[in-house]
Amino acid sequence: MPATFYPLLAIALWATLATFGTALSHLPPFLLTGLALIVGSVPSWPLVLRDRRAWRVPPRTLALGVYGLFGFHFLLFIALRHAPPVEANLVNYLWPLLMVVLAPVLLPGVSLRPLHVVAALLGFAGAAIAILGARNGSAALPGAPATYWGFLPAAGSAFIWASYSLWTQRVTPFPTSAIGLFGLVSGALSLACHALLEPSVALSATDGLLVALCGLGPLGAAFFVWDMALKRGDARQIGILSYLTPLASTALLLAVTGRALTASIALAAALIISAAVMGTRAK
Repeated sequence: MPATFYPLLAIALWATLATFGTALSHLPPFLLTGLALIVGSVPSWPLVLRDRRAWRVPPRTLALGVYGLFGFHFLLFIALRHAPPVEANLVNYLWPLLMVVLAPVLLPGVSLRPLHVVAALLGFAGAAIAILGARNGSAALPGAPATYWGFLPAAGSAFIWASYSLWTQRVTPFPTSAIGLFGLVSGALSLACHALLEPSVALSATDGLLVALCGLGPLGAAFFVWDMALKRGDARQIGILSYLTPLASTALLLAVTGRALTASIALAAALIISAAVMGTRAK
């Protein structure tokens, strides 16, 4: 497979997350995250039953996996509760830019070319236009107090996912099947947060089906494919390709909700695709 196949597949899976999240918005976020992460770990269970070494990773590697999967979602949901959701999501989408600019800091032997920097900034501009262009004017209710400290965990979640993605290349090599262990432990921690912080709810049959699909897709298979991408590709190029995520997510939401394509989304598409092309051509 070409090196860009794996990150593009992960991006396609993550693009469905907002649609699943909208359909399951009535569920407490930690409950949804916990169940979906545990379901997402299921595909790796047969490998463990055949060979226990599939999940045999050093404690440092397991801690890094939980840091990435659990820490990212924990801070993101805190941000979405305490800051206007659209703007908090925009801050969270700093992670592809952080992947590009942090690569020389966290990875030995990696440097940035001017084209990388230009492509990263161009991609972030496109991501900003894509997200803000989809807002419906109800990000913050009139008269509601703005708790802007919520942008801090949003920025923290961006840093966690960018640094996790880069640090997986610094730890002892581990099989991609170990992502299932990361998801299982992270899911258990999320359910613990649900038990402590959120009210209990009953899931309908439709809820169960959607949670299963979400777990097998954007909160499951996407993480396995993302790890395969990081093991095979250039972190700087992958970070720039990741700017396609907010664009694809927004486009899918427009299709599902029946909203018309706007000029801002078209402009975002041009900026993001230009950034992806520039980034993949920069060696």
